[in-house]
Amino acid sequence: MASVLLVEDDPFVKWAVIRDLTNSSHTVRSVGTALEALREVSRNPPDIVVLDLGLPDLDGAEALKMMRSVSDVPVLIATARDQEAEIIQLLHEGADDYVTKPFSGEYLNARLAALLRRTSGGKRSETLVVGGLRVDVRRREASLDGRQLELARREFDMLACLAARPGEVVTRRELLAQVWQQPYGEDQTIDVHLSWLRRKFGERAASPRYLHTVRGVGVMLEAPPDPSPVSRS
Repeated sequence: MASVLLVEDDPFVKWAVIRDLTNSSHTVRSVGTALEALREVSRNPPDIVVLDLGLPDLDGAEALKMMRSVSDVPVLIATARDQEAEIIQLLHEGADDYVTKPFSGEYLNARLAALLRRTSGGKRSETLVVGGLRVDVRRREASLDGRQLELARREFDMLACLAARPGEVVTRRELLAQVWQQPYGEDQTIDVHLSWLRRKFGERAASPRYLHTVRGVGVMLEAPPDPSPVSRS
């Protein structure tokens, strides 16, 4: 599993790629502009970036140059442009790989896997740890303070999505896209699964420890603060 930043402004392409990558157990954040991508790479670096070139605010080639000034995150270019000279130039300017649209989800996943093997030696952590919470993505197991959590499939997927971005608000739209593979849906679906997760965590919405609702925005998973030491006089 990898955390992927998808930089794509076409909604149809975006949702198709998000669906394919999440079905392969990746977590995906998506933005539609170069400036948003630069902010994400700087503040919350992903494992890999999938970058379209035809962005509304800045050409993707320029965005790539700016990314390279702040990060060495692997970048896979995904675009309809297929001129050999341009591909060579992009690779010289810092792109790690290049796929031409249209492409299948299987093909994109294979190229991502190969790129990740080259850039990290295949030694990626598949256990997410947030405070006393441990989420083993490969085994699809989770425990809290050493106690195994019995989670349904959607509950686990939602928890893994949140645990991959600790301390960050994950919007409801992102949850729908990554957990349910739907661009739109009922907020009640998220609320019900969040309620079940809270119950299994032994916490309540009124006094959350790990699972925090940000009204009108989304959900954040954050480790509770360490208890204050007892002072001795």
